Amino acid sequence: MHKSSRLMLLLACAALTSQVALAKLPPLSEEAQAKAAEAAAKAAWSSKVAAYQLCVAQDRVASTYRAKRMMAGAEVKPPVETPPCTDPGPFAAAPNLEKAGAHSAPGPTPAAPAAASASAPKS
Repeated sequence: MHKSSRLMLLLACAALTSQVALAKLPPLSEEAQAKAAEAAAKAAWSSKVAAYQLCVAQDRVASTYRAKRMMAGAEVKPPVETPPCTDPGPFAAAPNLEKAGAHSAPGPTPAAPAAASASAPKS
């Protein structure tokens, strides 16, 4: 009987804690959302920097290998063409357009009237 009461107590505790674990979190504030967006942008930039550094290192290793093979008098085939390494530049956080007041004006876009007049029959 002692073991079954322990089991019941354990199940009751598990049921109560699962209620807390499944509770819905409140939505993020605008400040928290902006912070998360900036963190995501910085992570994306970091991965671009890592890819650039890997590309540069691979080019350096390949050129060293080719130079050593040429010095040894071995036959060296022409290198395979690859896209050039592109430096992502320094990290620049995207400006917050909402706070800067850079909202687009409501209404039709400038291209819409030109498209409408082009389709109108000419007399």
